[in-house]
Amino acid sequence: MAAPRDLRVAIVGGGIGGLTAALCLQKYGIAAELLEAAQEVRPLGVGINVQANSVRVLQQLGLFDELDASGIRTAELRFANRHGQMIWADPRGIDAGLPWPQLSIHRGELQMVLWRAAVARLGQQRLLTGARLVDFDDTADGRLRLVLQDHAGRPAGEKVADILVGADGIHSAVRAKLYPGEGAPKWNGVLMWRGVTEAAPFLGGRSMVQAGHRRQKFVCYPISRRHAERGGALINWIADVYQDGATAPRREDWNRQGNVADFLPRYRDWNFGWIDVPRIISGAKAVYEFPMVDRDPLPRWTHGRVTLLGDAAHPTYPIGSNGASQAILDGEAIAQALAGTSDPQEALAVYERTRRPITTQFVEANRRQGIDRMLDIVEERAPGGFATLESVLPAAELESIVAEYKRFAANDRETLLRLAAAQRS
Repeated sequence: MAAPRDLRVAIVGGGIGGLTAALCLQKYGIAAELLEAAQEVRPLGVGINVQANSVRVLQQLGLFDELDASGIRTAELRFANRHGQMIWADPRGIDAGLPWPQLSIHRGELQMVLWRAAVARLGQQRLLTGARLVDFDDTADGRLRLVLQDHAGRPAGEKVADILVGADGIHSAVRAKLYPGEGAPKWNGVLMWRGVTEAAPFLGGRSMVQAGHRRQKFVCYPISRRHAERGGALINWIADVYQDGATAPRREDWNRQGNVADFLPRYRDWNFGWIDVPRIISGAKAVYEFPMVDRDPLPRWTHGRVTLLGDAAHPTYPIGSNGASQAILDGEAIAQALAGTSDPQEALAVYERTRRPITTQFVEANRRQGIDRMLDIVEERAPGGFATLESVLPAAELESIVAEYKRFAANDRETLLRLAAAQRS
């Protein structure tokens, strides 16, 4: 049985997950209302990857052509040690025989494509900016009362909803209400500096690279088709450095302007010939600093008519490029669940059963370094470099690390081919 068409769904948070959920619900005839705390939605952030399975969702929403015109179809993911020696080159997306590409794109570009689509399809009246959720409770008639403030902290009235979806990030107000004693996110001791640099293309212009190991890593990939068509590259990069004995940064210091002098000296010798890391870092117009944090997996996301989505539900270390991708898959799953039953609370239970186990695996795997585990193995066994990779990390061991991670990420070839066949039928 289908959900009632007059179902009132309120989504808190206008990020990638919240917008995807709103658009997927609209596709099924369920008009959500989205509440975004920011007064204005602007193209903020740096680069992200969208995995093939999530590109599938965006294509079904009719957004692929616009995103494809902006981003880069990632051809491969290469891993290297801190001396620039290659460990693994894994084809990605269409280059791996999948039905959809992996897209590397500026986060702000992706969010604005989603936002413009939401304005066009839902109507501006259903997208409330400057609307911060500060409390919610049950009403006498079995609905939810949402209490709002504006961007300046002033009372901004109330809303009534049948379903509340907390898609409001790692500092989620909805999650905090459901789990008031949880406390701050957990920091693993790594600070990340992120930037975007215009430079020459490397390795053919469509490669993503991860070099180094757990205590010091450099990740980079191109994110702009427009730059590529002019013969250049707009390179998104992340420099991870473990901070021995440091205390966790205050929340107020997150996403702050970083100082290149704090980490560039650690990379001064990282010119590998095929890529010049110090030059890329030095070429950024702005650098931002973040702690690498997550939260413990929750025993449940859904409490009656309230549930969680994206980073509000399963914040994880940014390893394996799956944060935004999993939020997109959440958005698809909750819309399918709500569209497939006349009981909204049962639909939320179906959604949670579908998504919570796999995202819990991601959180736990990324705490073990996930697919990046190969970098730590090589560093531990051959810190000065290697003559042959096979003597350090045998091919069978290496391939098992990759296959395991891709399998539960639903990015293995068989899973996606099955989805493509189902879509065609």
